[in-house]
Amino acid sequence: MTSLIETAPAARRSAELEELIQRQPQQFRVLTGDRPTGLLHLGHYFGTLHNRVRLQDQGVELMVIIADYQVLTDRDIAEHLQQRVEDLVLDYLAAGIDPQRATIFTHSAVAALNQLLLPFLSLVSVSELSRNPTVKDEIAHSRQAAVSGLMFTYPAHQAADILFCKANLVPVGQDQLPHLELTRTIARRFNDRYRPLFPQPEALLSAAPLLLGTDGTKMSKSRGNAILLSSTADETARLLRGAKTDSQRHITYDPQARPEVSSLLLLAGLCSGRDPQELAKEIGSGGAALLKKVVTESVNEHLAPLRARRAQFATDRTYLREILRRGNAMANALAEQTLAEVREAMGTCY
Repeated sequence: MTSLIETAPAARRSAELEELIQRQPQQFRVLTGDRPTGLLHLGHYFGTLHNRVRLQDQGVELMVIIADYQVLTDRDIAEHLQQRVEDLVLDYLAAGIDPQRATIFTHSAVAALNQLLLPFLSLVSVSELSRNPTVKDEIAHSRQAAVSGLMFTYPAHQAADILFCKANLVPVGQDQLPHLELTRTIARRFNDRYRPLFPQPEALLSAAPLLLGTDGTKMSKSRGNAILLSSTADETARLLRGAKTDSQRHITYDPQARPEVSSLLLLAGLCSGRDPQELAKEIGSGGAALLKKVVTESVNEHLAPLRARRAQFATDRTYLREILRRGNAMANALAEQTLAEVREAMGTCY
């Protein structure tokens, strides 16, 4: 795990970058995205989606990649890939990502992007790939009997995702810093070996809140402990009624000693724009029943407009595919230009 000492410089630089974004948002192009492994939940919303919408609204150019190639190692997911991709677009639109201001595209549709993987792989060693924390985590959680070459080369592939459009800013969590550093290494080595072509993208550290699932463990789609953005108000209420708390009746906000109760208070605070400490004081001796009531009301009120937008967009799947068609066309134009520059720099234009 990345230590606090190691991330301190990145945190300071992120603060500087936030100030620069406020003054000159047009100087930044952000690359971010998701693998289409299932419907998004509140952890995704407050962890990444909310931040993407903020950057978009500030005037930063936003590129959102749906990394469909990166789920081909999972047969169950790959069998339903088109629906999962469209559902991901639905969640994006519901959260507030605007396809008129952001480019939403799929990995597999941008051939020139994927062609960059070959020269990029020549710039990294096998040991550098194998010790990457993201690869280690993916291998540990893979349900496959063996690790595919696609999964092993994931860091180089993600470098292509970032560098094909010459993104200079990537929102990441602390655990992803080593991964982005490999992208910076690839960019630097290409520039040194051939000619200066790629920026070295910087990390914009996200202060993503740690929201636990309803069972008190990490919120995850596969564990059935997450409140999906597509959940109804009744489904949300049912999930929160069964949420794990503790044996103490008096409600207090103490993330270390009372993680489950504190996570629920934090969720209510994020949804209502209030301090979880103040919410805890108001609930007080009302116990877990009142806590869950407050959380349910806060979540459902906050998600009501999002759910309405999602339901409206869900009636027109043709529109979702049109968003992807336009986004893929824009991404292809960028990728083809970058690949042409790479081939020229490498002397492979025949």
